[in-house]
Amino acid sequence: METCPSVKNILLLDSEGKRIAVKYYSDDWPTNNAKEAFEKAVFNKTQKTNARTEAEITMLENNILVYKFVQDLYFYVTGGEDENEIILAAVLQGFFDAVGILLRGNVDKREALENLDLILLCIDEIVDGGIILETDANSIATKVASNSVDAGAPLSEQTISQALATAREHLARSLLK
Repeated sequence: METCPSVKNILLLDSEGKRIAVKYYSDDWPTNNAKEAFEKAVFNKTQKTNARTEAEITMLENNILVYKFVQDLYFYVTGGEDENEIILAAVLQGFFDAVGILLRGNVDKREALENLDLILLCIDEIVDGGIILETDANSIATKVASNSVDAGAPLSEQTISQALATAREHLARSLLK
């Protein structure tokens, strides 16, 4: 039986292996402790490698792990042991490049934390429920950027950060009157 390619998780960790942005799409790690243990294992297995120019691929706990580093950020995409490495690498590259576009090339931990909403939207544009939707970085970044500046959207369709920004604008206008 053929199934469409899927992703078990997307991880963005810092240079100490701490979580910045993570999304899990699999029941392989049912608890937060299990997720944190997996992230620690992933980081310990990969931290000594030099995945700065090209993505690296390894196996961990019967999963294929594709990863790439820039500055103090570690990008990971995990798939099942029978997933296609090339497809997982395309997901990773799309995520990596889209984050680079959204952060205007300033890809480091501080920028990532300041723009966490964009990174989480980025992950949501790439994968939904484990199913790969998009791997083209320009398409991903365009969708995320258009979502994040649409202040005219009804509040029900805005992200929390957009809604807060809209509320701040309305408050500032009411105070200036």
